[in-house]
Formats: sequence, C-alpha cells, structure tokens
Amino acid sequence: MAVEKTDRTTMDLFATEKRRGRPRSNPLPRKEQLRVNKRNQIQRDRTLGLKRIELKVSDELYTALNEQATLDNVSRGQLIESILLKQFQQVGKADETLSAAVIDEQIGR
Repeated sequence: MAVEKTDRTTMDLFATEKRRGRPRSNPLPRKEQLRVNKRNQIQRDRTLGLKRIELKVSDELYTALNEQATLDNVSRGQLIESILLKQFQQVGKADETLSAAVIDEQIGR
C-alpha cells in the first residue's frame, strides 16, 4: 500500500493585516518614561523635605534589613531611617522634632 504525498501549502489570510497588540498608554519610549518618573519622584521627595543618602552595605546586612522590613511591614528605607533616628536619640544628638512619636509615625506604626 503506497501512501501518496500531497503538497499542502497553508495560506495566511491575515498576513497583511496589522495586529495592534497591547495599546500604548504613554506616547514616550520606555527610557524617557523612566527619566520623567524619576524626575517627578525627586520633586515629590523635595516637596516632602526628604534627602537621599547612598549607603553601601554587605550582602548579609542587606538581606537582614530586607527580612526585618518585611516582618515589620515597612519599606527598607523606613526601617533604616527608624534605626538611625533611634540611635541618634540614644546618643542624645536628636533634637525635639525627632521624638518617639515622630519615629513611630515615620515607620508607620
């Protein structure tokens, strides 16, 4: 019994039809969106009176900070800020505005 091969060619009926995909919600390219968002974040922080501090720490400390922040249900930055404020209070360097109530407010407790 011989099996005959047939030449089956498929024709894509939608080859010329343009598929839109996910619609763009922003006309700017992603790189420019990130730049604009960063500038807006800096302006919001400045309005709130916040300043940036860059800090390099070991991998172990970074992991510990992340775990503690998760347990406390706060951001890592809020945790670090509360640790610094508490340390300043302990050594007597904090002024009246850095009271325990302010620290609790800062970390969202």
